[in-house]
Amino acid sequence: MPSFHLVDAFSAVPFAGNPAGVVVLDAGPVDATWAQQLAAEIGASETAFVHPDGDAWRLRWWTPAAEVALCGHATLATAHVLFEADAVPPDSACRFQTRSGELRVVRRRRPDGEVLAMDLPAWPLGEHAEPQPLARALGGADGRYLGRTRTEQPNDVVEVASAATLDAIEPDLAAVRALGVTGLIVTAEGEGEVDLVSRYFAPSVGVDEDPVTGSAHSTLGPLWATRLGRRQLLAEQRSPRGGRLHLDVGDERVEVGGHAVTVIRGEVAT
Repeated sequence: MPSFHLVDAFSAVPFAGNPAGVVVLDAGPVDATWAQQLAAEIGASETAFVHPDGDAWRLRWWTPAAEVALCGHATLATAHVLFEADAVPPDSACRFQTRSGELRVVRRRRPDGEVLAMDLPAWPLGEHAEPQPLARALGGADGRYLGRTRTEQPNDVVEVASAATLDAIEPDLAAVRALGVTGLIVTAEGEGEVDLVSRYFAPSVGVDEDPVTGSAHSTLGPLWATRLGRRQLLAEQRSPRGGRLHLDVGDERVEVGGHAVTVIRGEVAT
């Protein structure tokens, strides 16, 4: 039977960060219909399905409603499971073959302890006319439209004046859905030791508000690195569960790091 793990990603303690399901298979390919049904049954914002693929691992991700091209927190969670099971040597990179190309996760030492660091593709912003439902999507909050990511899994990005403004947003989820994109990233400059803050809404793929979104920082990292004039950043996603991410921004890649903790282990019975 496939093993199942529920992992809180971007958190060092249980019941915070972003929970991801991880299903480890002995071999592939993954049956897409079964994976979608199981992801809906699990109910996490994303569930990862992984199996050996030569000297690497084949990785796919499903929300409760759809397969997605990239999911950062479930990638982090999967690497955590494989490292924890000694399926990958501790001093090696965990290599994944995915729809978004090869992704690597390594262990890194940070001031707050060891983190898992994912090497993700940078998702730059492209120019795009401001979508009509945007003001309604923000629930009446004032925001500046920054553009749309040029990716298979596009997001609209909006900047607001402060972390307090960000926290107060009550989005109109029907209007967010009407944007015609995967999700809406809302961001602001951080406070204190935190360089940037964000929230992410993706009702079109069954995730009203994602607790912590690694892939969103493939866009936020380059954006704020340019703004702030430095490549190493500390980000905070301010959902009710919340989480922090260590970012190291390159020219075409973004290393996104964080902690992870396993909360549930078991088997898939069907």
